[in-house]
Amino acid sequence: MNSGSQILAALQKIPQKPTIHAIARREFPVSSDTKLITEADSARWPDTLKKLEPTPDVFMSALGTTRAQAGSFAAQRAVDLDLNLALARAAKESGVKTYVLISSGAVSSTSKLPYPKMKGELEDAVKTLKIPHTVIVKPGLLVGTREDLRLAEAVLQNIAKALRMVSQRWLTDWESVRKVSG
Repeated sequence: MNSGSQILAALQKIPQKPTIHAIARREFPVSSDTKLITEADSARWPDTLKKLEPTPDVFMSALGTTRAQAGSFAAQRAVDLDLNLALARAAKESGVKTYVLISSGAVSSTSKLPYPKMKGELEDAVKTLKIPHTVIVKPGLLVGTREDLRLAEAVLQNIAKALRMVSQRWLTDWESVRKVSG
């Protein structure tokens, strides 16, 4: 289960039953009180967000892909940075009061490494939008079963498991663990 699905599942359990809109490329199971908007062309998502009635109080983005899934780093950047930023701008223009971005730990726009640099650039750009309440969540290594194989993550997960055997407290401080699947 990916981060977005985890967030949606948690929101659907809130007893107060807030209005939940989910914008996705394809159909997937949601609770009856969730309004699923399917749009295969993600370039249309910002306009779709602007048309939501009533305007959401909160917009959350856990949108991201991998270089392998996207086919190239440029294609990954189009999703992880460009589409995320377009959605943040649409949220701002729509009057969203709280914007939550699920980013990544240890990122910086000054990094020499492409992925942390891209994520850092997104964070910097989102901050300049001055949405009344901007929350940037920076999880550490995500552990658990994935639907897709991510070699680098698999290697780091195995290192984390080995380190957990050595020192649970040290690992928790280093890892900021959040299970990806239950």
